[in-house]
Amino acid sequence: MRTLPSRWALARVSGPSMAPTVKHGDRLLVARADRARPGDVVLARFPSRPELLVVKRLVRAVEGGWWVEGDNPLVTDDSRAFGPAVVVGRVLLRLAPRPGRLPRSRP
Repeated sequence: MRTLPSRWALARVSGPSMAPTVKHGDRLLVARADRARPGDVVLARFPSRPELLVVKRLVRAVEGGWWVEGDNPLVTDDSRAFGPAVVVGRVLLRLAPRPGRLPRSRP
Protein backbone atom coordinates (compact mmCIF):
# COMPACT_ATOMS: atom_id res chain seq x y z
CA MET A 1 0.00 0.00 0.00
CA ARG A 2 1.63 3.23 -1.15
CA THR A 3 -1.35 5.43 -0.23
CA LEU A 4 -4.51 5.02 1.80
CA PRO A 5 -7.38 3.28 -0.02
CA SER A 6 -9.73 6.10 1.05
CA ARG A 7 -9.24 9.79 1.87
CA TRP A 8 -9.28 9.15 5.66
CA ALA A 9 -8.13 6.40 8.01
CA LEU A 10 -7.86 5.77 11.71
CA ALA A 11 -4.63 4.49 13.25
CA ARG A 12 -3.85 3.25 16.74
CA VAL A 13 -0.32 3.82 18.08
CA SER A 14 1.56 0.78 19.30
CA GLY A 15 4.78 1.32 21.22
CA PRO A 16 6.77 4.25 22.64
CA SER A 17 8.73 5.49 19.60
CA MET A 18 6.78 8.76 19.21
CA ALA A 19 6.46 9.63 22.92
CA PRO A 20 5.76 12.20 24.18
CA THR A 21 4.01 13.49 21.01
CA VAL A 22 1.80 10.42 20.73
CA LYS A 23 1.72 7.50 23.12
CA HIS A 24 0.88 3.82 23.04
CA GLY A 25 -2.88 3.44 22.58
CA ASP A 26 -3.51 6.90 21.09
CA ARG A 27 -5.97 6.95 18.19
CA LEU A 28 -5.08 9.16 15.23
CA LEU A 29 -6.93 10.59 12.24
CA VAL A 30 -4.83 10.11 9.10
CA ALA A 31 -5.38 11.70 5.67
CA ARG A 32 -4.11 10.45 2.34
CA ALA A 33 -0.66 11.95 1.82
CA ASP A 34 -1.06 14.18 -1.21
CA ARG A 35 1.66 16.44 0.20
CA ALA A 36 4.10 16.07 3.06
CA ARG A 37 6.91 18.21 4.41
CA PRO A 38 9.62 17.89 7.05
CA GLY A 39 8.16 18.11 10.53
CA ASP A 40 4.91 16.32 9.62
CA VAL A 41 3.90 13.22 11.58
CA VAL A 42 3.04 10.49 9.08
CA LEU A 43 1.95 6.92 8.61
CA ALA A 44 4.72 5.21 6.60
CA ARG A 45 6.13 1.90 5.37
CA PHE A 46 9.72 0.83 4.82
CA PRO A 47 10.45 -0.95 1.52
CA SER A 48 12.85 -3.17 3.50
CA ARG A 49 9.98 -4.09 5.93
CA PRO A 50 6.73 -3.80 3.92
CA GLU A 51 4.68 -5.53 6.62
CA LEU A 52 5.56 -2.79 9.14
CA LEU A 53 3.29 0.27 9.24
CA VAL A 54 4.69 3.04 11.47
CA VAL A 55 3.87 6.51 12.80
CA LYS A 56 6.98 8.70 12.54
CA ARG A 57 8.09 12.28 11.92
CA LEU A 58 9.46 13.33 8.50
CA VAL A 59 13.01 14.59 8.75
CA ARG A 60 14.05 15.05 5.11
CA ALA A 61 13.55 13.70 1.62
CA VAL A 62 16.25 11.24 0.57
CA GLU A 63 16.87 9.01 -2.41
CA GLY A 64 14.24 6.29 -2.23
CA GLY A 65 11.72 8.17 -0.09
CA TRP A 66 11.77 10.00 3.23
CA TRP A 67 14.06 9.82 6.25
CA VAL A 68 11.70 9.34 9.21
CA GLU A 69 12.47 9.24 12.92
CA GLY A 70 10.50 8.77 16.11
CA ASP A 71 10.34 11.59 18.66
CA ASN A 72 11.69 9.24 21.36
CA PRO A 73 15.47 9.09 20.69
CA LEU A 74 15.85 5.88 22.73
CA VAL A 75 13.77 3.84 20.26
CA THR A 76 15.32 3.34 16.82
CA ASP A 77 12.67 1.46 14.83
CA ASP A 78 12.86 4.14 12.15
CA SER A 79 15.07 5.11 9.20
CA ARG A 80 18.17 4.64 11.37
CA ALA A 81 17.38 0.89 11.33
CA PHE A 82 15.34 0.39 8.14
CA GLY A 83 16.42 3.13 5.71
CA PRO A 84 14.10 5.42 3.69
CA ALA A 85 10.33 5.17 4.12
CA VAL A 86 7.38 5.67 1.81
CA VAL A 87 4.68 7.98 3.19
CA VAL A 88 1.22 6.39 3.23
CA GLY A 89 -0.70 9.15 5.03
CA ARG A 90 -0.32 12.32 7.08
CA VAL A 91 -1.50 12.38 10.70
CA LEU A 92 -3.91 15.27 11.21
CA LEU A 93 -5.18 14.89 14.77
CA ARG A 94 -5.05 12.82 17.90
CA LEU A 95 -8.65 11.72 18.47
CA ALA A 96 -8.27 9.94 21.81
CA PRO A 97 -7.54 9.88 24.64
CA ARG A 98 -6.27 13.50 24.52
CA PRO A 99 -7.85 15.11 21.43
CA GLY A 100 -5.84 17.76 19.63
CA ARG A 101 -3.40 18.72 16.91
CA LEU A 102 0.14 17.40 16.93
CA PRO A 103 3.15 19.75 17.11
CA ARG A 104 5.06 20.30 13.84
CA SER A 105 8.40 19.89 15.57
CA ARG A 106 9.85 17.50 18.10
CA PRO A 107 9.17 18.33 21.73
